Amino acid sequence: MTNENIIKKINELDNGKYKLSKLQKILMVHDGSMTSILDILNGTIAIKTLIQQFETPSPKIAKLLNIRRTDDVNYRVVLMHKDNKPLIHAISYTPLKRIKDEFKEDLTKKDLPIGKILKKYNVESRREIENVSIEPSTDEMSKLFNSNNDLLTREYSIFKNNEKLIWIKETFPWDYFKE
Repeated sequence: MTNENIIKKINELDNGKYKLSKLQKILMVHDGSMTSILDILNGTIAIKTLIQQFETPSPKIAKLLNIRRTDDVNYRVVLMHKDNKPLIHAISYTPLKRIKDEFKEDLTKKDLPIGKILKKYNVESRREIENVSIEPSTDEMSKLFNSNNDLLTREYSIFKNNEKLIWIKETFPWDYFKE
């Protein structure tokens, strides 16, 4: 999605039922580390891994990552939080064949943000926002955030050498980050 298209989409979301704060707009279009922004806003945040597993990708995920269905992926769901207050829920898929063993070790066995892992191993990469949207909350998300509000969502990919290294979906309730 081009920068122009992202801005257009954000403006469409903002002109509808929801009025987005400047901070929400920044969080939705930011193409760097979300953890860095949250650290500045809240003090150092923590990551809690909710799900961590290797799996065979669905046809949709294989296509999204441009891999074969026989290529295993790391599926990870984390919650970024500060003092047990949930901030952002994130889902990621990483093709195992595209990461080194030490990267995989940190990704799968530690509660580390992806941005910090990329930095730790000096991985030169770029992020491309693919979609921004507002989604209805699910029972799971309502319990997690203690909120029934709809969710602001962004989907993006991290590329290394023009290959998708990681696909990520980040979500938070629309009444978060309103200041």
